[in-house]
Amino acid sequence: MQYRTLGRTGLSVGAIGLGTEYLLEVPRAQAIGVVRRAVEEGVNYLDLFYAQPAFRDTMAEALDGLRDRVVLTAHLGAGERAGQYERIREPGRCATYIEDNLRRYRTDHVDVLFLHNCDEADDCDAIFAPGGLADLAEGFRREGRARFIGFSTHTVATAQRAIATDRVDVLMFPVNLTGHATPGRRELFEACLDRGIGLVGMKPYAGGKLLQAQPELSLSRVATGGPSLAVAPQPVTPVQCLAYALAQPGVTTVVPGCSDLSQLEDALAWLTAGDAERDFSAALAGFGRFRSGECVYCNHCLPCPAGIDIGAVMRLLDRARVAVTADLRDEHAALPANASDCRQCGACTPRCPFGVDPAEAMEEAARLLASP
Repeated sequence: MQYRTLGRTGLSVGAIGLGTEYLLEVPRAQAIGVVRRAVEEGVNYLDLFYAQPAFRDTMAEALDGLRDRVVLTAHLGAGERAGQYERIREPGRCATYIEDNLRRYRTDHVDVLFLHNCDEADDCDAIFAPGGLADLAEGFRREGRARFIGFSTHTVATAQRAIATDRVDVLMFPVNLTGHATPGRRELFEACLDRGIGLVGMKPYAGGKLLQAQPELSLSRVATGGPSLAVAPQPVTPVQCLAYALAQPGVTTVVPGCSDLSQLEDALAWLTAGDAERDFSAALAGFGRFRSGECVYCNHCLPCPAGIDIGAVMRLLDRARVAVTADLRDEHAALPANASDCRQCGACTPRCPFGVDPAEAMEEAARLLASP
């Protein structure tokens, strides 16, 4: 497993996490097997939002003896009614579900407590208002029953609203090929980087639709993280989906939903996949939604004779275009080869499928990120 730091939390999490929503309806033994195999393979970030008692009991059995090996999450505002999921906002009910969570998982704390599923501005304002769910979450943190506070949403504007409060340590947001050109998404991810907010990519397969063999896909905003759309996609693999998500600025971990061991293996295949298997450029171009001239960090322009990781430099450059900081300059200087090593040979430019001129960008990066 490859581990990354989840923003300012300092938590070390595997690049491949596990979404558990598709384990709700499978046989108990199957669900337990998926979770245990995932942890055996080094997966340590688990998204657990369902409040149904039977589901929590199953997950608790799966994690028996493994609590110290996983980053445990919970969602404040996720409830259940008659066995079905329900989004709730009453502080008393929300607190009861978190207390039930701690009891069933036999732990005294969760690592990340998410303010759950907030997509509307008025709901966001209510959550962060005095006496709202954010205050309740802060109370759990003060008591030592939650270490960090997260926020889950499917809309850019609401995410920006939440992180601007500076009360959120982790953001959970859809990150997949279908939402690449969503207005404001790149700026959101860069804002998370600048604030040290850990970014968890959910729905890397767009709710599974990216893996379906269909001539046209209809996708809701919940799947895309942007507007609803219908697309005629190129064939795409789980590895390409995960490679795309993990290549986006600030994304620390992704949580693909896996209902069985085969799907888990498909996700873990990203760890051993080669560059050709991870290459998502053709799939992204097939959506016809990327912005020409915008780097997607796919490194299709490599190899570089000077040994520059062009995608890594481009990530830093995009952030520097917003604001140049000492930290960005230090990150650039620490690269084995950086923009100042560019020979302007131009070999990279015709390889880019998205109309970027990497050589020109290296000149800009060298100028902006040069040590003072």
